[in-house]
Amino acid sequence: MRDALKLLLPLLALLLLPACGEVWNDPYPPREAGANILYTAFTERPKHLDPAQSYTEDEITFTAQIYQPPLQYHYLKRPYTLIPATVERVPEPELYDARGRRLPAGAPAEQVAESVYELQLKPGIRYQPHPAFALDDRGRPLYLDLSPAELQDKFVIGDFPHTGSRTLRAEDYIYQIKRLAHPRLHSPIFGMMAEKIVGLKELGQALEAAHKAKPDQPWLDLDAFPLEGVQQVDELTWRIRIKGRYPQFAYWLAMPFFAPVPREVDRFFSQPGMAEKNLTLDWWPVGTGPYMLTENDPNRRMVLTRNPYFQGETYPCEGEPEDEAAGLLVDCGKPLPFIDQAVFTREKEAIPYWNKFLQGYYDASGIGSDSFDQAVRINVGGEVALTEEMQAKGIRLLTSVRASTFYLGFNMLDPVVGGNQEQAAKLRQAISIAIDQEEFISIFMNGRGIPAMSPLPPGIFGFEAGQAGLNPYVYDWVDGKPKRKTVEEARRLLAEAGWPNGRHARTGEPLVLNLDTTGGGLGEKNRLDWLTRQFQKIGVQLVVRATDFNRFQDKLETGAVQIFFLGWNADYPDPENFLFLLHGPEGRVRHQGGQNSANYQNPAYDRLFLQMKAMENTPERLDLIRAMNRILQHDAPWIYAFHPKTYVLTHAWLKNRKPSDVGNNTLKYQRLDYQQRQRLRAEWNQPERWPLLLLLGSILLLVAPIAWLYRRRERQRAV
Repeated sequence: MRDALKLLLPLLALLLLPACGEVWNDPYPPREAGANILYTAFTERPKHLDPAQSYTEDEITFTAQIYQPPLQYHYLKRPYTLIPATVERVPEPELYDARGRRLPAGAPAEQVAESVYELQLKPGIRYQPHPAFALDDRGRPLYLDLSPAELQDKFVIGDFPHTGSRTLRAEDYIYQIKRLAHPRLHSPIFGMMAEKIVGLKELGQALEAAHKAKPDQPWLDLDAFPLEGVQQVDELTWRIRIKGRYPQFAYWLAMPFFAPVPREVDRFFSQPGMAEKNLTLDWWPVGTGPYMLTENDPNRRMVLTRNPYFQGETYPCEGEPEDEAAGLLVDCGKPLPFIDQAVFTREKEAIPYWNKFLQGYYDASGIGSDSFDQAVRINVGGEVALTEEMQAKGIRLLTSVRASTFYLGFNMLDPVVGGNQEQAAKLRQAISIAIDQEEFISIFMNGRGIPAMSPLPPGIFGFEAGQAGLNPYVYDWVDGKPKRKTVEEARRLLAEAGWPNGRHARTGEPLVLNLDTTGGGLGEKNRLDWLTRQFQKIGVQLVVRATDFNRFQDKLETGAVQIFFLGWNADYPDPENFLFLLHGPEGRVRHQGGQNSANYQNPAYDRLFLQMKAMENTPERLDLIRAMNRILQHDAPWIYAFHPKTYVLTHAWLKNRKPSDVGNNTLKYQRLDYQQRQRLRAEWNQPERWPLLLLLGSILLLVAPIAWLYRRRERQRAV
């Protein structure tokens, strides 16, 4: 009997627990209930959080909230617009010729020997609290030259009991630029910046020599090495000298590569014994941004907490015309950030991630292929809408076209598909028409993309929607929208190219083309089978040659390909960042390290490109881009495939969420109605009591006869 009661009491307690307001399946600690904490997930662990090394999307999710480069992007405006972050204003470069004479702002690029950017900090910006800034009574660093014994109990940055802070200075930005040349860091942009920043290449050589001379030296004092092209004017001002004219440099000033790193932080983390415990800048970033990393377990959970010293920024008061109706201007002028903490939990499987979102335990979510039909429906007119289930929960769908372009490229050095002759161009145009990108997007992408007309995606200056941006060699403009030309038109062009019905006009041999791909991946076979059928529509045979990634890259480097599939994500929102992919001097076979994998070269296009790249965004620049696009659309070195769409679902309690592909420091703008979240979580996660009641009843049915027999036997003994 006593054992039965021991079993029944916990069951009764579970049944009564909901009356106390608890949610049984809440994955978070009770102390976080009702707190101003954003909950989200990440799928891939970040590898680098050091701003000199970090370059991937998985990493900038964190680094963009912690570090503050001089510039940032306006949260709401499109096309993307640079605004100050830590500096007083967006710098306008001063131009100089080879004799050091000042040139007017509109001087031709060929006359410009150097561009000088002067940046002036806003006063009073402070670093997050950190032990590297902690000082003793004499004003000396408290945690310097630490012994092994002193490091013995230090495993995370929170194990250092004392912290300090200081104001941001110009020298911190200069120190970070020098770090790009550090031989141990292998910064991914050093090669590019060494060609742009005066003296950076020479600094790299000097640091390499110093490292080789003393390879075991734990710390290189970068202040001991001069950098000719970067000069400190005063505590808040510094200048950067750029070779020639390079307007795109301003976009780099909005990337974490150019965020400040104080000398004392670098010195702190360079102490012997630190790296072995992951006490490094690559693991524990230090910045002036709105958040600081307070927990770092990249295989499980990462936590960003509000930087107590961050102040001075307010929510924007203007944006796109539709932003006000979307409620994105309600918080105009209010101080940032709104959220106290952001908890990132690693999710390796899509289904648990999705279920936790539906239960309200994640505030936003993407849409995987497994859950697409549950979340979204496509109307007859092709419009995307949420399902009734999602609408009932108040979930919102945010869509945006990414600043990315995917394409099938032709190797222009190939004797069959390459060349600038009119016949070769017609062959490529015919194939471009035959491959139905709209069908591909519908079947394989759940409609999450738009067909591309040129290399430029939406959000980039020079992109034009509607008839103005139409590719007239692949589409007609019919009833106010683009319509792909017919297969018959593609066959006609193929015949004019010398391949009637897919056979050589003179020899009769079939046209067989090779597609090189890395292969693999879920659904890859279906996609390739579909692509093969697209070529068959015009009588062309496609042979798929799958290989591993390294071999594929080798083939591109040597030109041993005919057709290949690639994509490009914007490094920065300027047309130059896409149009350079077809600039002749970037040809991958002719020029090592070039990004023009098609090896396309057209003198007219190259001439216009050099004019365009050195210009500001003006009507004259737009005219040049239009002319360049017309050349590319005729020559067809690429089959323009699609610009992918991002679909994000957010709960009603998450405010001020607007998708952005290049402005990554977006956490500070978002706001939570966490009381509403707490209420809806409790409503959506009511426990199913009937299984417990059934179990309790079963136990009672089992126990009752035993209890009756027990009582009867006790009475008999008493008699």
